[in-house]
This record gives sequence, structure tokens and C-alpha cells, in this order.
Amino acid sequence: MKSPGCTSRQCLIFSLCLGLIFLSGFFHMKNKKISKSPKELLMSSMPCRAKTNVMFLKTHKTASSTVLNIMFRFVERYNLTVALPADQLVHLGYPKTFLAHFVEDFETIGQNYNIMCNHLRFNPSEVRKVMAENTFYFSILRNPIPLLESSYIYYKDTVPAFRISKNVNVYLASPLEYYYPENYKQNIYARNIMWFDFGYDNNAVANEKYVQAVLKDIEKNFHLILIADYFDESMILLKHTLCWDLDDVIYFKLNSRSQDTVQTLTPESKERIKTWCSLDWKLYLHFNQSFWNRIEETIGLTLLEKEVNLLRTRQKELMETCLLDQEAVGKDYIKDKALLPFQSGSANILGYNLRQDLDNRTLRTCQKMVMPELQYTSYLYSLQHPHKKRKRLGLPSLWTSSQEKMQLSTPN
Repeated sequence: MKSPGCTSRQCLIFSLCLGLIFLSGFFHMKNKKISKSPKELLMSSMPCRAKTNVMFLKTHKTASSTVLNIMFRFVERYNLTVALPADQLVHLGYPKTFLAHFVEDFETIGQNYNIMCNHLRFNPSEVRKVMAENTFYFSILRNPIPLLESSYIYYKDTVPAFRISKNVNVYLASPLEYYYPENYKQNIYARNIMWFDFGYDNNAVANEKYVQAVLKDIEKNFHLILIADYFDESMILLKHTLCWDLDDVIYFKLNSRSQDTVQTLTPESKERIKTWCSLDWKLYLHFNQSFWNRIEETIGLTLLEKEVNLLRTRQKELMETCLLDQEAVGKDYIKDKALLPFQSGSANILGYNLRQDLDNRTLRTCQKMVMPELQYTSYLYSLQHPHKKRKRLGLPSLWTSSQEKMQLSTPN
């Protein structure tokens, strides 16, 4: 049927024009899916800039000591200012809820710290008094099942609920026989410790409304949550997110323990942990899902696998360069006792022996890779606050002088 008021020729021309318009729109939409605008192409070709204002919430028994070592080495690489515990403290007030004055020289330095990564119980309003407005916030979680077993061994002598029970399976068979409400402050490691570290009540009832409110709160306060069970994948995601180099996230595993101190959980105990630590379990399930979603959205599994392999290759190279034994050794086999990690509970915390034929520059790199948490904290404290009383941790002689900030000598 002809349109009113047009000849056959006019209608034909009109129809052709409509077809061209339709095809133009179709190809425009098709190309839009596979190409970027000039602005997008320019942005994607521009190198990103490494984020240097970063707050890491160091949770317990989650490979967080290894992350802290990564953070401390980054501090030295960029000559950054780190928010360190005041006076002789090694934690930022933990297990008390964090307050800004727990940081050394906060009254003087104010909101000018670049990095915060020592243990604290998260308190967002107080942390923001210390850290810059553009600070990147991240943390790390671990599957609560191996986490509780690890906590049991590590805190066996200090946590009442653990101390008075025979072993981890006996404890989990009837935790309320050992977990006395009046000792809740001393028993924080015995139930929902990650929930507590994020600043929430680890004895709260796990009703769905409360849990969802807390999860949304954590998502609001933190830009990224890593998963310790996928540590190498976490380091690659962190590298991409912070625009860091591969060597910035290379690590030697720190604060790990010997296999002979691991207690085997029964299948019943594993299921009981999901109930006893239900808040941590829900926390872990939620952010494990968001972790993998983030990887698929930003990196993709193919590139992730490639970069994980690169990380492991580089790690192996450094281990061959640095380490005498090519692996971590038990506390009794660590030759330089100044590199002995803090020992706790029934755990045998492993450490490293360095090769003796290293040149000074390589030696300094290797020393930092294996330096335990307490020693590294004290070392940075002496550099950043040279006029303050040193933290008493028995450090080797080469780390005792503030003049060695730029150049470390070979130890005797």
C-alpha cells in the first residue's frame, strides 16, 4: 500500500533511505560492542599509576603476615610513611577497637600516613583520621575450617577455651563446655575471629538481616577482599587493582608452621565449625564469591593463570637466589636467631636461612623477604622515628643504627 501523497518513485527512495538508516544503526551498534571510542582507547593505553595510599586490615591466621611483609617492602621502595604502633606496642591497640592515637606521632603527622597494615580491630571513623581521603582499603579472609584449627594450635596456651580442652576435635564436639561467656574477651580467637577483626560482635546471633547489614557495611568500607585459600590469585588481583609491579607482590610464605603441628579435623568437626563460626562462614562464602566475580570482570581466568605462573616462576628464582635450604625450616634449624619468628602455642613457626655468598645488594633484598613481622615492624619504627625508644625485639646489629636507612651492611 502506497503512502498517501507520494509517487511510486518517491516511496522507493523513501524506503531505501529508511533501509540505509537502519543498516547504519545496526553496524554502529555492532561495532560498538567490539571497539572503543577514541577517549576509551586513549585511557586504556595510558599506564596506570601505582596506588601508594593503602590500608590493609590484617586479619588473624589468614596469611596476613605475608601480606604485611609485602606492604612493608613497598613502603621502603617508595619511601612512604607507615602508621606504626606507638611506644612499645606491636599492634595498633588490638584487641581494643582502634583509636587514632594508637599510631605513633599521629598528633604530629595527622592525616598524612601512606600505609597502615599492622593488626587492629577495624574502626572506620578513627582509621579515616589517620589515612588520606583517597586511601585504598583491602583485607583478606580464609576458610573458617582450617582457620579455626590453626587458631587452636597457635593460641593453645593463651585462649581459655583452647587451653582447657584436650584437642581441637574435643573442643568442637561441645564448644560451650569450654567457651565461657565471662571469658569472651580472652576467647575472641575461639569463635568468629574474622568477624571480630572487622569490628563486629563475634558472639552475635547470625540472623539473616543482621548478617546482610554487616556484609553491606564491609563492602562500603573496603574496596577489595582477598582470599587466603587462593593466595597467588589474590596477589595477582591485588597487583592489577593497585597498579603494582609483579615484584611488588612476590613473597616468601611467612608465619607458617610445620606440618607435624597440624591436627586433623574430623568430618563432623568441619561441619560443626560452619555452625559454631557461622558469622565467619557467611562472611567467607560471600566474599569468596565476590572475589571470583571480580577476577572474571577485571582480569579473566586465562590471564590470571598466566600471571600466577609468572609469579611462581619469579618466586622460585628468588628462593634459589636467597635461601640456603630452598624452603622454610623449623625454629630449631634457623641459624640467625635474629630472623627467628615469634613462637606461640603448640605451633612450630617456620623461618628461613639465607645463603652466605650473597653480595650486599642481594643480601638486603633477601633479608627483607624473610624478615618476620615483629622484627620488620621494629626496624621500620627505628627508621621512621629515630629519636624514639626502640622496640625491644632483639634485632641483629645491622638494623640498630638509623644511619643505615639508605644502606645496610653485611652482618657479622
